[in-house]
This record gives sequence, C-alpha cells and structure tokens, in this order.
Amino acid sequence: MIHTLLRRILLWAARNAWLGERLPDLPFMRRAVRRFMPGEGIADALGAAVDLQVQGIGTLYTKLGEAITDPAGAQAVVDHYLELLGRFREAGIDGEISVKPTQLGLDIDEAVCLGHLRTLATAAAAVDSYLWIDMEDSAYVDRTLDLYQRLRASHANTGICLQAYLRRTAKDVERLLPLGPAVRLVKGAYDEPKELAFRSRKEVDANFLGLAVTMLRESRTRQMRVGLGTHDVELVEQIATHAAAAGIPKTAFEVQMLYGIRAKEQRRLARSGYRVQVLIAYGSAWYRWYMRRLAERPANVLFALRQLIPG
Repeated sequence: MIHTLLRRILLWAARNAWLGERLPDLPFMRRAVRRFMPGEGIADALGAAVDLQVQGIGTLYTKLGEAITDPAGAQAVVDHYLELLGRFREAGIDGEISVKPTQLGLDIDEAVCLGHLRTLATAAAAVDSYLWIDMEDSAYVDRTLDLYQRLRASHANTGICLQAYLRRTAKDVERLLPLGPAVRLVKGAYDEPKELAFRSRKEVDANFLGLAVTMLRESRTRQMRVGLGTHDVELVEQIATHAAAAGIPKTAFEVQMLYGIRAKEQRRLARSGYRVQVLIAYGSAWYRWYMRRLAERPANVLFALRQLIPG
C-alpha cells in the first residue's frame, strides 16, 4: 500500500512542470542522479562503458529527453545520435542506441519521425550496431508499434520496448511475432489507469514471466531477440529456470539493466554466463526520467533521501 502510494506521488512529481523547473537545480538532486547516470555528455557516457566492456557487459545508450515539438529539435537529436554512433568505432565500444519516438518528432509528423528512425537504423547498421525504440505512455503504443513494423520491414537491426504492466501487451507480442522481432520487455514506469494496466507488483511480475517465457519459446522457431529489462534478479532466474525446462539456454536472452543499479548483480550474472547489457542514460533532461526510476524501486528513494545529509 505504501509502495503504491509512493509510486503515484513520484509519477505525479515527474509530470509536474513547476517541480521540473526547480528540483533539478537543487544540489542534493544533482548528487543523487549521478548514481544512475555518469554525466550529461557523450564522453561521460562512453567513459562509463570501458569497465563494463572489460567485464563482458554490453552497453546501450539513450540521450534523455522527450516530447520535442519543433522540427529543429528533433533533427538535433538525430544529429546527436549520428555523432554517438560514429564515436563507437573510434572508442572501440560495442554499443547500441535507444530512442523515444517523441524525441524524433512523433508529435509533429509521423512520417518525419519514421524518416529519422530509418536514418538512425541505417547509420547503426553501418557500424554493426542496433537501434531500439523505447515505449512511452499508453497513448503512444499503437503509433509506436506501427512505426516499428514499418521500420523492421527494411531494417533488421531494430528492436522495440514493450511494457509488462499494460494489459494489452500479450496481444502486442502476438502482433509482432510474424516479424521475428527484437523485444526489450520492461515492467513499465508510467502512471496508467487500472483499466489499462496491472497495478499490483504481483500481477505485473506474473505477466512479465508469462510474456518472457512465451517469447523465448517462440524464439526456438523464429529469428528473435529477447531482452529482459528488469533489476529483479529473482524474476530473471525464474525465467531462466522455465526456459531451461523447455531446453532453452540462458544465452537465448539478454538481461538489460540500468547503469548504477545492482551493479554487483550485473557482474555476477555476467560471470554466471548470462548475456548482460547496461543502459547508460545521459543528458541534461534527466528530471522526468529520474523520478520514474525512483518510482520503480523503493530502494532508489532511500538512496535519494540520503543525499539530503551533508557529506
């Protein structure tokens, strides 16, 4: 009950424009967010990848920001990612990128957004990389799925994020299966009504488990890529157990976690033979993203509160 209330408060705070203008300037907020992001620039993000790569952990990059409503802003995001992709090879980094459709102008013109996605997918393929499309709140699901289906038809090096807390996701998986898709499954971090989303952790976990096992079983006969975007290690191991019972090795999926969260577990899983990838988020537009991360795990809130204590 307390967890649910705290989650709703934090998600409200993520949407509150007044707080969004003021809280990021507070020193304790800037200290706290450094746990989850190495800095605001490309050099910071790539620098964080070096130690991870040595440990056999892959990296995925996302420049924070969303809801861009001017064409020049969307083009600037495209240019940024093109620069980042170019620097992968220079830095010797085996990385991938993940973008939000509203960063690329989905709210302006869907055709322009698709054009930007094709540009990035082509550039990613040129450096043997991959383009992931993030999922935003439920109002964007149908348009995002449509974008992915159209993109995947010509660019195999592309994947999409699906959210286990949405009641519709099982049907969305079914819709995408003929594509032989790449899917990053996450629990979900937006405040959705109960008509659209499971509200209890138990329900979300059960749906996550069922969706993951379904996709892994499908991957035996289809060319699919499955990523488990969760920090719930017990759930990951439960999925691995179900997969093993069906003759599916744990190398058939990836465990995708955020930079700075459960780092010891990331290393342990990699040593244990799991394929691990870390999402490195960076940029100045971190407030909404950070508040959603706090809403996901109570332990994150305790860490943030400790930053109030002068050190």
